[in-house]
Amino acid sequence: MSFRTIFIAVVAGTALLIGALLLHEARPDAEVEQPTAALVRATGKCAECHRKETAAVVQEYERSAHAANEVNCLECHRALEGQESIEHRGFVIAADLTSKNCQQCHAEQVAQYLRSRHAAPAWSAVMGGEPFTEEQLAAAEKWHPGWVDRPANKLAQLEGPAATRSGCAACHAIGKPNPDGSIGDCTDCHSRHWASLELARSPRTCGQCHMGPDHSQIEIFEASKHGVIYEAQKESMDLGVGPEELEPEHMPVPTCSTCHMSGLGNLAPTHDTTTRLSYFLFAPISDPRPGHDRNEAEMKDLCNQCHTSDHTARFYDEAEAVLKETNEKVAKAKQIVDDLRAEGLLTPAPFDEPIEFVYFDLWHYYGRTAKHGAYMGGADFVQWHGNYELLAKTIELEEMAAELRERHE
Repeated sequence: MSFRTIFIAVVAGTALLIGALLLHEARPDAEVEQPTAALVRATGKCAECHRKETAAVVQEYERSAHAANEVNCLECHRALEGQESIEHRGFVIAADLTSKNCQQCHAEQVAQYLRSRHAAPAWSAVMGGEPFTEEQLAAAEKWHPGWVDRPANKLAQLEGPAATRSGCAACHAIGKPNPDGSIGDCTDCHSRHWASLELARSPRTCGQCHMGPDHSQIEIFEASKHGVIYEAQKESMDLGVGPEELEPEHMPVPTCSTCHMSGLGNLAPTHDTTTRLSYFLFAPISDPRPGHDRNEAEMKDLCNQCHTSDHTARFYDEAEAVLKETNEKVAKAKQIVDDLRAEGLLTPAPFDEPIEFVYFDLWHYYGRTAKHGAYMGGADFVQWHGNYELLAKTIELEEMAAELRERHE
C-alpha cells in the first residue's frame, strides 16, 4: 500500500471521528446521559437485569395496562423537576416516585385526588400541618378548611415515633407531602408495577386501611348483603373494565370503589372519594359536609342503579336516624367529661387519666362504628359493636365521674 493511500485513509478516518464527536456534542443531554425511552422500549433494557434480580416486578409490569400501551419503565421512573435523582447502571432515574410521576399522564385523576380527604387531610390527621409547604396548606385548606392546618395528633405523639411510623403513617402516608411539591403516592391503591384497576376496585385493597375498631368499613362491608353477594359473584365480574366504559353488567354487585368513585348512570368517575359523602361520620359529633344535599343526591343516584328510589330513601332515613341518636349519645358523654374538666377534676393534658380513654373509646370506636354500620348495611355493627358499647361506656363514664367527685370532696 502506497504512502498516499495510507495518508488518505488516516485523513478520512480522522474526519469521521471528528464528525462523530461533533454530532455527539450536538445531542440533547437526555440522550447523552442515559439510554433513551425509545431505546428502552426497543431493547427491553431494564428487564435484562430485573428479570434476574426482581423477576416479580417484570412479571407484574408485563401484565399491566402500561405494558399493553407501550409505556416503559423509564417514562415512569425518570426524575422530574424537584425530584432527587440517582445514577442506576447507566440510567438517571428518580430516587422516589410520587403522584407527580403519575400526573404526567393522569393529570385529571391526580387533581381529583388532591381535593379528597385521602390527600393532605389524611397526613395532617396524624402529623398536623407543619410538614406541608405554605402552597400545599393553602390549596388543601381551600377544600378542607381547618382539617389540614392543625396540630399533630396528641395520641400519636404519646405512642411514640416508632409506633406512629409503622402504624398510623403506614396508612395515612397516602396524603404525605413529598419533596417535589406533590402529595401522596398513587401506588398505595394501584400497586407499583401492575398499576391495576382490578386491585383498586377490590374491597380488600381499601380494607388495608379502612379496618379495625375505629373505621371498620371492610368488616362492615363483608358482613353486609353487598359483601356476601360480592364474595359469591366476584369471579364472574369484570373489575378491569375502563372507568368510562363501566356499566352495571360489569360489576352488578358494588364494591367500595363502585359507590365512592365509579361512574355509573349520570355520574362521572372520580378520584375524590369524599364527593358522595353527606356527613363527617368520623367526627365525634357528625355534622353535614359542605355540599351535603348534592353529595347525598349523587350517592342516592348511584344506589338507584340497583334499588328503587323508595328503598334508597327509606335506607337513608333509617341511617340518618341512627346518626342523630348517636350524636346525642356522644354529646351526653362529652358533657360528662367537659363538666369534670370545668370543675378542675381533670388535668388539661390529654390522655393522662383513665376516664379520657373511656370517652375516646366511646366516640372513636363505638360511635363511629354505629354510624358507619347504619350507612353501609351492617346491622350487628349498629347494634352490638355500636349502640350496646355506647350504653355500656356511658354507664362507666358516669360511675367514674361520681368516684372522682366523691374523692375530691
